[in-house]
Amino acid sequence: MRILLLFLLVSCCFATMAQPLKVAVAGTDHGHATWILGYKDKAQIQLAGVYEKDTALANRQAKRYGFSPAIIYTDLGKMLDAVKPEAVLAFGSIYSHLEVVEACAPRGIHVMVEKPLAVSMAHARRMDSLARKYHIYLLTNYETSWYPSVAKTFQLALDSNYTGRIRKAVIHDGHSGPKEIGCGPEFLAWLTDPILNGGGALVDFGCYGANLMTHLMKGQEPIAVTAVTRQYKPQIYPKVEDDATIIVDYPDAQCIIQASWNWPYNRKDMEVYGDKGYIFAPDSKTLVVRQGSQVMTRQVTAQDIPVYEDPFKYLADVIHGKIKVAPDGLYALPNNLTVVKILEAAKESARTGKKVQLSAR
Repeated sequence: MRILLLFLLVSCCFATMAQPLKVAVAGTDHGHATWILGYKDKAQIQLAGVYEKDTALANRQAKRYGFSPAIIYTDLGKMLDAVKPEAVLAFGSIYSHLEVVEACAPRGIHVMVEKPLAVSMAHARRMDSLARKYHIYLLTNYETSWYPSVAKTFQLALDSNYTGRIRKAVIHDGHSGPKEIGCGPEFLAWLTDPILNGGGALVDFGCYGANLMTHLMKGQEPIAVTAVTRQYKPQIYPKVEDDATIIVDYPDAQCIIQASWNWPYNRKDMEVYGDKGYIFAPDSKTLVVRQGSQVMTRQVTAQDIPVYEDPFKYLADVIHGKIKVAPDGLYALPNNLTVVKILEAAKESARTGKKVQLSAR
């Protein structure tokens, strides 16, 4: 009898462990929504509901990605109450992130938003307050969080002290422009709107550098931010900047973030300089490292360094208690509050033409 009970207990545990994470999507007009709408690993993630006010868009998405139109809702609250997901993935405008958290947090539903966390510190503080009050995870997803080269850079710079004391990081992110690369009209409508996106290239791509540098600095907040923005293509992007250079100062280090919709090619790369060495991550799986006269180029994969190349599996493991989110982690709420603070200071600096001192704010 005891053996039978033990067998049943073990079987139940394995059955529980094998359950996919039940998620719903809030908004489908973000170009990255394809990552979840077309998700193939049904054993890991179950798409249970889709909230989208634009029913024509939602039905096109259903036809394209093969999910049932029956799970489409035009009311966020009704979807949450009907579907009861464990987590919601926000794929609407950055401005809508607050609305999603306001609906999910009181219901105890975890949230993962697409980068950046929020359009302003006012929104970010409200979201943080709700997440803390209702004890939900509020994570922010960046493509660079999946890169083995980024994970290896952090391991070398922070764990192995390969670079020595970090003095400077130069981070480039962007492409030739959202319209130029073929973003859909629904996505462009808010991505190029200063209210709905919070800005243009400064927000869209500046957030990557702020996120990476915050982790490199182990969560330390900067003391000042200076930014210059340009509008090279006002005929295409009349409402927002399409290029930004952001200088983020720390007591003993500096980060230069170059965010643009004007690069001649897609790029997400990072240079880290210390007093002993240098690390360059030119793409997701390549590293160039240097100490003294010794220079080495190597390929890095997920077999070489622990990294989640699938953000939804990361979310599932966080919710199921398999891993913990470090406060300065790339997805973590404290890190991303700092990101929004940096972006907001950068916008103010670009507007006024002055350095913004954060230590006095």
